Amino acid sequence: MAPPPTTHPDAFPASPPFDLEDADVIAAHDWAAFEDVSAMRDHWQRPGWSPGTRAYYWLLSITDPAFTEQAALCQEAVSGLGAFDLISPGDFHATLGRVGLVDDVHEHQLDRLVRLVRDDPPHAFPLTAMPLTGSRGALRYSVAPWTPVLDLHRRLVAASAAAGLPTMKPSDRLRPHIGIGYCNQLLPTGPVREAVEPLRALPRVHLLVDRVDLVELRREPAAYKWRVIHPVQLPISSASAN
Repeated sequence: MAPPPTTHPDAFPASPPFDLEDADVIAAHDWAAFEDVSAMRDHWQRPGWSPGTRAYYWLLSITDPAFTEQAALCQEAVSGLGAFDLISPGDFHATLGRVGLVDDVHEHQLDRLVRLVRDDPPHAFPLTAMPLTGSRGALRYSVAPWTPVLDLHRRLVAASAAAGLPTMKPSDRLRPHIGIGYCNQLLPTGPVREAVEPLRALPRVHLLVDRVDLVELRREPAAYKWRVIHPVQLPISSASAN
């Protein structure tokens, strides 16, 4: 069992929800945190990236057609704000964490990392994507439950350490979500919330997470792009299939 999330000022929301399983609790908690944001900031001003930066990350690729179709409707609803770089349909994902910069990681470490994860994978698990909310610099879906995502993350962190790789962000700081657009300027949050709040009445989308991808990620103008280095399948149990 993964350790419970803890409050951290760099995470969003800074404090975790009191229930990591209940979709209603998680969605309400994320929205309450977004209501406390007075102004959104330019996502692309985050430090640590340059045109030549390449890094290995673990991602959950979100390709379910029902999600892609609904996310496009949400993107259309906010496109008139002119403040968001919208994620392309093939690029929806949940970020699990950075493994390390490409220049700092040796191929034999990556091979060992993937072997360790493949030798002890969690089972595939259902995930519910809930429209829509925001953060300090992006628009995103809340997801529930958090527990299996945190358990998967804990295994990835342990495998990285065993492979002699840089320390990944601790699992207790992870806030699972699926982004649909990155804010590209400083702007007050009021008009954004007005555009987003009606979308919260859309139906939830039920997903099955049966793969985690180790990718080489780069940042292009107004987008993240990557190539999959190693996909890791998660075995499907009778419980996860239902």
